[in-house]
Amino acid sequence: ALFSSFGKINLINKSTEGITVSANNKSDEFKKMALDYHQRGRPGKLEVNPTKPCVTSQDLSLAYTPGVAEPCLEIAENPEKAYQYTMKGNLVAVISNGSAVLGLGNIGPLAGKPVMEGKAVLFKRFADIDVFDIEIDAPTVEEMVNTVKALGPTFGGINLEDIKAPECFEVEKQLIEQLNIPVFHDDQHGTAIIAAAAFINAIEITKRDIKKVKVVFSGAGAAAMACAKLFFSLGIKKENLIMCDTKGTIYKGRKEGMNQYKEFFEVDTKARTLGDAMKEADAFIGVSSRGVLTGEMVKTMAKNPIIFAMANPYPEIYPDEVAAVRDDAIMATGRSDFPNQVNNVLGFPFIFRGSLDVRASKINDAMKLAAVHALANLAKEEVPEEVKNAYGSDQEFKFGPKYLIPKPFDRRVLTRVAPAVAKAAMESGVAQNPIKDLEKYAEELEQRLSSNQMNFVRSLRNRLKKGITPTIAFAEGSNSRVLRAVSLLVEDGRVRPILLGKKKLIKKAMEKEGLLPQLDDIEIITPAKHEAYSDFSQQFFEERQRKGMTYPYARDLMSKENYFGSMLVKKKIVDGLVTGTSNSYPECFRSVMQVVGNTGHIKRSGVIILVLKNRVLFLTDCTLQINPSAEEMAQMACETAKLYEVFMNKKNPRIAFLSFSNFGSSNTADSVKIQKAMKLAREQRPDLQMDGEMQADVAVNFDILKKMFSFSHLEGPADILVFPNLSSANIAYKLLAQLAEGHAFGPLVVPLEHPIGIVQRTSSITEIVNMTTLTGIISQMMKAPEEGKQKEGNKS
Repeated sequence: ALFSSFGKINLINKSTEGITVSANNKSDEFKKMALDYHQRGRPGKLEVNPTKPCVTSQDLSLAYTPGVAEPCLEIAENPEKAYQYTMKGNLVAVISNGSAVLGLGNIGPLAGKPVMEGKAVLFKRFADIDVFDIEIDAPTVEEMVNTVKALGPTFGGINLEDIKAPECFEVEKQLIEQLNIPVFHDDQHGTAIIAAAAFINAIEITKRDIKKVKVVFSGAGAAAMACAKLFFSLGIKKENLIMCDTKGTIYKGRKEGMNQYKEFFEVDTKARTLGDAMKEADAFIGVSSRGVLTGEMVKTMAKNPIIFAMANPYPEIYPDEVAAVRDDAIMATGRSDFPNQVNNVLGFPFIFRGSLDVRASKINDAMKLAAVHALANLAKEEVPEEVKNAYGSDQEFKFGPKYLIPKPFDRRVLTRVAPAVAKAAMESGVAQNPIKDLEKYAEELEQRLSSNQMNFVRSLRNRLKKGITPTIAFAEGSNSRVLRAVSLLVEDGRVRPILLGKKKLIKKAMEKEGLLPQLDDIEIITPAKHEAYSDFSQQFFEERQRKGMTYPYARDLMSKENYFGSMLVKKKIVDGLVTGTSNSYPECFRSVMQVVGNTGHIKRSGVIILVLKNRVLFLTDCTLQINPSAEEMAQMACETAKLYEVFMNKKNPRIAFLSFSNFGSSNTADSVKIQKAMKLAREQRPDLQMDGEMQADVAVNFDILKKMFSFSHLEGPADILVFPNLSSANIAYKLLAQLAEGHAFGPLVVPLEHPIGIVQRTSSITEIVNMTTLTGIISQMMKAPEEGKQKEGNKS
């Protein structure tokens, strides 16, 4: 009854994310770090937050009495409405009696609580599922079943955790029969699903026939038995699987240490020990304990052996021990510091996500196999850059012996596994709320966990229309990050890249990056060898001959990629240019401006698009005009408004002219300048909401603005912030990007006469792709009016 009162679970304490510590050397320092992580600030790893406002008496009357009676009566009449009016449909119970906690054994329910809290964090982090962790003092099967069954009405699903075998089998079986919601013992099925996904890929890589594969299991507990049964579903023959426990092989006729569950795995074999079973074995699956597999045993295995040593944290054998005796083995463990980590987090969040969303009455074998194949197939796809960044550059991320299964931080696991599970639930008849459009469902899942930044990028990519493919030149054609970005752009198909530079160097760089086959057909332009080189040089000389330019110097500069690329844009031979990965921003800007120049009397300014958690802000001028005049500030405000309308696809952005003062509270020269700038801008664009001068908090917090300055022309928080000088703008955007976890796009140069994107020298591959997208959108926007004029001319 208490649980139903709370809101959703949020994650806290992210500060040690990314730290990897070897379990071989569990130092006092690591122990101190772990204890500090769990106790600092608010103790534990979870907190509960309401999802509805409760700040007024009206809110209180709706949240509790008398308003809460209405949904109660609706649910009493129709229990299905609990999914409409409560969090039941997104709430999972992680339940344990602490009888088999990790590798720690029977330490009891209270000592197991940190593990269950951790499980809750993973559910939320990877699948946006709310969790209550429940540790119960129920040592027997009957007590466990009765307690969990009684809690059933609260939850949309039950995740059983860390319950010892063989009791766990019976507990799960009875609860599945007695409850109409998914019940899943992750220690069994989670391990099995991830191991099976890795295993079928290992079978493919070693070109084996799964029906002939000989597999040896070390361990006969819950996880081992679940793995073995799932392997049978994949095609492993029962007679080809030998299971071993502490007494040796499980063979027909064995009496010692047997039970009804082990009897299912009896085989007719002369092997009596693990060592006997390992001779000529194709695969070893370890779900047992440290050091049970020796190098001598590995020597006796078949060619290209598959070894999954999944005991955690200390595997049955370490990869270096295998490498010492075999150079042809494919190895997986349960640890993050070795390739091919068989990690349950790849399974349970996404399996429950798909199950909850179709309101499955159970998680059946069809759903488990769907998860297996979804994971296995995802491992064969190109790995996104953000996944590589999360794990460091020393790991291999290409399908093969060292990359059998995806990584937990690969966001695509959610959009592959959950829809596959949901589809299997529907096809197998256990879905009570079928999903009509699984493709749309996958998109909704992606948005569910996406940051505002990712949603912004997605909206921009969708704006870059397919079929109107802009041609974008890249000045640093041999740069490795540029080539990686271009490979992603080619795959996406929304732009046509051209690389600038020496063809021999670019091809060599492609080969080094392993991109030669994919990028072999891309057009490469070497400026000095291009047919337009002389004409470009002559035009450049004529335009700048009274600014100290000589013809030989013009030819020399035009042989450089930045100058030549800018001229390609100016002459409309290409639609846009992206540059900046090898030179500083001022150097790139200077070369670009020498070619394209300013637009009439309007000076160029640099706009940063800052994507924060709950809003998108356009900041100007962040990179170019050091101390703009009132006239220049008015111009940059109006030009930034045009940019906003292009990228946000909205009219009438709200513009705030920022200062240290509010609406004439100061008569300093700076305040007067800003007042004048606002007045001039309003004359140029009377259709826009703009006001100033005002302080930054007033501009972005509409409650303050309404309360203190109700006369303001702004009808909401500002979308565009116009700063009084470069220092304040640059400092503000960099502080916000760091401290408010914002993401900065740009800078974009306005007016938008020439689509040229200058990235920072330290830009990542993703940032280069994003800038290319922005540049492509600008080019399409600029083409539209021209195409409209051409159509009008044709009509005439």
